[in-house]
Amino acid sequence: MKIIILDLLDNFWMLLTSIAIYILLGVLLAGVFKYFLPDSFIRRHMGGEGFIANIKAAIIGIPLPLCSCSIIPFISALKKSGASKSAIQTFLISTPITGVDSMLATYGVMGWLFTAYRTLASVVISLFAGFLSLIFIKEESTANKNLKINQYNVVSTDLSGINKMAINSSCCPLQSVEKTVSSCCAAPINKNSSWMDVYKGIVTYAFDDIFKDIAKSLLIGIVLGAVIMTFMPENLSSYLSNSLVLNYVLILLIAMPLYVCATSSVPMGLALLAGGFTPGAVFIFLTAGPATNVITMSVITKTLGKTSLAVYLFSILAGSLIFAFILDYYFSDILIDIMAIAHDHENIGFIEQISAVILLYLSFKYIFKKNATIFSSSCGGCADSCG
Repeated sequence: MKIIILDLLDNFWMLLTSIAIYILLGVLLAGVFKYFLPDSFIRRHMGGEGFIANIKAAIIGIPLPLCSCSIIPFISALKKSGASKSAIQTFLISTPITGVDSMLATYGVMGWLFTAYRTLASVVISLFAGFLSLIFIKEESTANKNLKINQYNVVSTDLSGINKMAINSSCCPLQSVEKTVSSCCAAPINKNSSWMDVYKGIVTYAFDDIFKDIAKSLLIGIVLGAVIMTFMPENLSSYLSNSLVLNYVLILLIAMPLYVCATSSVPMGLALLAGGFTPGAVFIFLTAGPATNVITMSVITKTLGKTSLAVYLFSILAGSLIFAFILDYYFSDILIDIMAIAHDHENIGFIEQISAVILLYLSFKYIFKKNATIFSSSCGGCADSCG
């Protein structure tokens, strides 16, 4: 029993040190993106129809640090701006799967080639969903959109039809979803802002909004990853290596019901990889996990319709399976080297250990202290409601 506990702690520390510095850097970079990229910019460039709008939606969605439930308020905002259903579909898939914080975390433990492949695949899958939407989903006329425009309020998003219990159990609690569109930290920079104000605004948004929302699920993801690495049967890899179908079926059974944010799915993906699953199977987990959950599906059904939901799910499942097969069949030996991961575990540096301690401290701070903020005053001078 003592040996098992020590193995569990060792695996937890390995995952934590492997990913911590990239999470912290990613969150800060995400704060920069969000601080300098106002919501109005997103709505303006997606407020149109056709495939060009879909391409913009896919590209804009890549760096944004929004998980599937944080993106909920954007749906009403995008509809108000006149965005087509296909553009919204594209944005809904591209954004939760990636994100600058998630990409840096993926790079830290799986390398830049896998990260690039994951990012490219998410863009293609999201564009595929948008293309299917253009074919199968009938858009409202401009006149009808103008008549309905007052139904969608950007600030007070209607969450009445969503399973609130599911939201409270996800990576983004209900209060986080509701405040996403009203956070003062998300406001564009004033011309007269000092560099200190800019710095405080970026750091505050990065940690008091982005990191705070994912802290709990990130810690759970690392713990589950450690559990998987500790208790995964040693002979499972021999069975998995003989059948891609078995890999994909098992990973879908794990990913579909288990809701994780894109960032918190990374340590679990690393654990599954070390446990014998193929890189393609891990890709499915990193794609299907963040993009499919009851919250997003409820919102899509309510605002875009059942056909949009069918297109959404089909695009994610079909796209992730196709890209997983391509990855395993052509690139698995090139993209990921498990021995390199094991080698890195034996040479944990001082910076990695300090980053792990900081990440652990911030996680516990935000989880157990309800009104915790990175600075003594919220948002570098904004109202306390932002924290």
